[in-house]
Amino acid sequence: MNFTDMLLFGIYPYIASVIFFLGSLLRYDREQYSWKAQSSQMLDKKYFRVASVFFHVGIIMIFFGHFAGLVIPYEVWDFLGITLAGKQLIAMGVGGFFGVICFIGMTMLVYRRLFNPRVRASSSTMDTLILLLIYWQLILGILTIFVSTGHMDGYVMKDLMSWSRYLLTFRPAEAIGFVEDLHWIYKAHIFWGVTLFVLFPFSRLVHIWSVPVGYFGRNYQVVRRRFGGRKA
Repeated sequence: MNFTDMLLFGIYPYIASVIFFLGSLLRYDREQYSWKAQSSQMLDKKYFRVASVFFHVGIIMIFFGHFAGLVIPYEVWDFLGITLAGKQLIAMGVGGFFGVICFIGMTMLVYRRLFNPRVRASSSTMDTLILLLIYWQLILGILTIFVSTGHMDGYVMKDLMSWSRYLLTFRPAEAIGFVEDLHWIYKAHIFWGVTLFVLFPFSRLVHIWSVPVGYFGRNYQVVRRRFGGRKA
């Protein structure tokens, strides 16, 4: 067993999970005023809506795609009549489509963050770091699609699913066997993906926990405009 692989893909994910959950809990308990998305829309609205929509639609679909690919057991896919090769093809097609959408939005957001003076001045080091890290992780994810075209049998996909399964069932020593021989691009994608969970509690990403699900079921707000001037 390679010690580096064991450290990065067997131990590090558990450390990241503890930091992710405990860090988020402590920040919510101690620094609720910092628990926000800190939107910079008011500083520069040009193309912001398009960039934001592209980014959010892409990243949300990519997230659910990764969840389905790594957490749902391959026996379920087999039960649905989807082979490993078929699942890989679906992942490449759907992931590639939403990856490109997300990439377009992220490119616009990164450019805006780095080269718009007003936005850059209001950005913290963590704001810029987390945006660039997500951008880098997205690029790595898109590159894995090209690497995947070299092996369309679906077994790399099964190895990644098995690695995830063994980690989730607290068997890291067995999980390592499924990733140690993978192409470096997959390993880099995993490592930086896990690192995002480490940085999550210390960044604006915490606003994800506060997604306004209740908004869709709440009553309509009645807004009345006031006409005429106030009498003296």
